[in-house]
Amino acid sequence: MLIGPVFSREVTTTPRSWRLYASRAVYVAALFALVLTAWLILIGSQQVRGLGDLARFGSAVFGLLAPLQLAMAIAFSALLTAAAVAQEKDRRTLDLLLMTNLSNAELVLGKLLASMLSVLVLIVAASALLMLITLLGGVSYGQVLRVLAVTFTAAAVAGSLGSTIALWREKTFQSLAMTALVLVLWLLGGEILASGVQHASWLGISTEQWAIATTPFRAILAAIRPLEATDSLFGVYGGPVVLFLLVSSAFAVLLNLWAIVRVRTWNPIQEQRQSVTEADTEEHSTTTKTAARGKREVKSREVWDNPILWREIMTWAYGKKIVVIRLAYLVVFAICAVALISYLGDDDRNMSRTAIQLAAAKPVVPLVVIGLVLVNALAVTSLTNERDLRALDLLLVTDLTPKEIVLGKLGGIFYNSKEMVLLPLVMCVVLWYTEHLTTENLAFLVLSLLVMNVFVAMLGVHSGMTYLESRTAVAVSLSTVLFLLLGIAVCMRMMMAFQSSFTYQFQAFTAFMLGGGAGLFMALGSRNPSSAIGLMSMVTPFATFYVLTSYLQGNFGFAFLVTAVTYGFATAAMLIPAIDEFDVATGRTTGNNE
Repeated sequence: MLIGPVFSREVTTTPRSWRLYASRAVYVAALFALVLTAWLILIGSQQVRGLGDLARFGSAVFGLLAPLQLAMAIAFSALLTAAAVAQEKDRRTLDLLLMTNLSNAELVLGKLLASMLSVLVLIVAASALLMLITLLGGVSYGQVLRVLAVTFTAAAVAGSLGSTIALWREKTFQSLAMTALVLVLWLLGGEILASGVQHASWLGISTEQWAIATTPFRAILAAIRPLEATDSLFGVYGGPVVLFLLVSSAFAVLLNLWAIVRVRTWNPIQEQRQSVTEADTEEHSTTTKTAARGKREVKSREVWDNPILWREIMTWAYGKKIVVIRLAYLVVFAICAVALISYLGDDDRNMSRTAIQLAAAKPVVPLVVIGLVLVNALAVTSLTNERDLRALDLLLVTDLTPKEIVLGKLGGIFYNSKEMVLLPLVMCVVLWYTEHLTTENLAFLVLSLLVMNVFVAMLGVHSGMTYLESRTAVAVSLSTVLFLLLGIAVCMRMMMAFQSSFTYQFQAFTAFMLGGGAGLFMALGSRNPSSAIGLMSMVTPFATFYVLTSYLQGNFGFAFLVTAVTYGFATAAMLIPAIDEFDVATGRTTGNNE
């Protein structure tokens, strides 16, 4: 039965679903469309004269696809695995699995591989496209195999991390947030090593090689390059990449061994002990207070007019370990702030204005990205947790209005994620104070970030209301945000290489943006279609393209205006149905019911 009945069931049932074939075809088609778009941009900006130009194009597009696939594999392996395990805990089905004769290894490894199956299938499907790129020249089979090895290994580490944290923590948001923050710290650690902050070399090996051996992003960049005589470590040819495979594999094994040993201690014995201890402590405290006060009545806590908002702000609705998440985010902020201060202390400014702005934005971008992901994760889990615990049904039979529920949830989301919203704005103010941003551009940037935070929060609430299954809701919501961010990064990288041909790039990107709009509508509007969501889905990719071109050309005012209008409309397209058609949005009735 392979690794146990949990994984065997997934392998048996998954191929029967049309979604497996559809996702595999769509993913490979999207990568191929990206290759075709790059080709159209190339032939539109210059002439292809011979095999040398084809080889350079093959090498360039391979260098574009490999990091993109790595980012996808790491993000989705970690977050989907954490969401799948957290859903089992929220629905108390993990307790039932623990009561069976499944061994710890079968439970942990089976659930891990079952959750990662869809991601692994996508990587295997895309390997054929990577092999086809070798026909263009400039890329060898060895490079493709190294890239696939790094991708699979990094995905295994990310999935093991998400599974272990989800088995450890009791709340879905805690699992998702801690997984995302650990991944970011992992990537930032590699950049710190590569910069050689501490020493130029350790044990006679350069810090750059240590970064390749310990972090996936540096390892994938090394795997893309053809091997050279200098790519050796401890006498092994291609040593840094090989060492990354060994270190990552060992780390994945250790994570899973820890989870196997501790899974029955964490679930549910630890929670039961905590609840018993808290109950005893509360009973003892109550008895002591009663004896001290005699017959005096204890005043109850005053609830606000909106009890949803009161609960989100005044109680530990997302668990007390949310403090740990905030501290971890502060660590990420400190690392990015040190990097920004280090850049501002550099006197070398022999660069163009756009290059200076992009360089100054590098320390800020990771903070913004992880902030948007965490806000979205908090938003979607705020609804899915209520549904899994059957608390949403109780809320719907009270006299609370849909407006109170939705706006109360949004208010609680922004209160609990205030650090993720405000700290990136602090970095922007620092750039303004050091005269890297004008006052006008600072206002545009701050307002744009606020609009994006409201959008991702409403996107999470919309997904949590629309999809009945928590795992699907989390996957759709986070996938939309990640694909949006990754799509922006890929487009900017391609456009920076051809800054003089923005008009032709629009023609080349048209098919790609139409496909993105269709995918966005399938994710957000297929279950409860509306003309507003349909319009938003088709307009958003084109508007994002215009924002990028405006930014690279220095038209910050137009970029802000389009961002505010587009994503403001997208937020309204999801918010208004959530309030006015609450029963339809949550699936309690259909649009045909009177």
